[in-house]
Amino acid sequence: MTLTYVVSGFAVGMLVGLTGVGGGSLMTPLLTLLFGVNPAVAVGTDLAFAATTKTAGTLAHRVRNTVHWDIVKRLCLGALPAAVLATIALKYFGALDKHIGQIIRYTIAFSVLLTVVAIIFRGRMQAWMNSHPDRQLHGRTQMIATVVSGAAIGTLVTVSSIGAGAVGATILVLLYPKLKPAEIAGTDIAYAVPLTAIAAFGHWWLGSINWELLGMLLIGSLPGITIGSLAARAVPEKFLRGLLATTLTGVAAKLVL
Repeated sequence: MTLTYVVSGFAVGMLVGLTGVGGGSLMTPLLTLLFGVNPAVAVGTDLAFAATTKTAGTLAHRVRNTVHWDIVKRLCLGALPAAVLATIALKYFGALDKHIGQIIRYTIAFSVLLTVVAIIFRGRMQAWMNSHPDRQLHGRTQMIATVVSGAAIGTLVTVSSIGAGAVGATILVLLYPKLKPAEIAGTDIAYAVPLTAIAAFGHWWLGSINWELLGMLLIGSLPGITIGSLAARAVPEKFLRGLLATTLTGVAAKLVL
């Protein structure tokens, strides 16, 4: 089983490197469906996994100067308090309770479907926003929308571990359509670090992190992400995203049924 976890971490890491899609939308359903891990433990372990890997990604983007820290602050204003409140709610209702586990399972499925929508339509959304400047938000309205979006993602990530990747990037595209792709990626990863760290700490408090499992996943994922990133240019992006969207749709259906 240990080798299986390492191989799974490697496979997810490679897909993340190839597509840029957050590992949570892949790792959490994998742990829940394939290995039968309790949904809350799958979420908590993946959050600790994400906090570790996204920290390295943020450092790389900081060197390249592709992080908009003012946007990061706005997102965190909403996301971090929401993560704390969601953790307290899970503690109150019982994160490891069977019925709460089923709700978490459905939330994971919903988050996966949001990721599918983001994968398929993000480019079209950005093109539409850029061609309709009158629909773009500015000033105070844009700031409030960013904070509210951060709160929604913070709640979603704490409960399902999914949302800070493709979904977060899509929201940035809608709110800040003039950002370059590298700036969207850098800003999205940067605010996800404190969010996943706080959410992971909350799940540690809840007792829903499997540290041995986390270590096995990291051993496989780190080389996987490196190889996937290097091979990304050699594989057609449309093919990969189509395959990923189809796979994730099937995963969401399996989680519900």
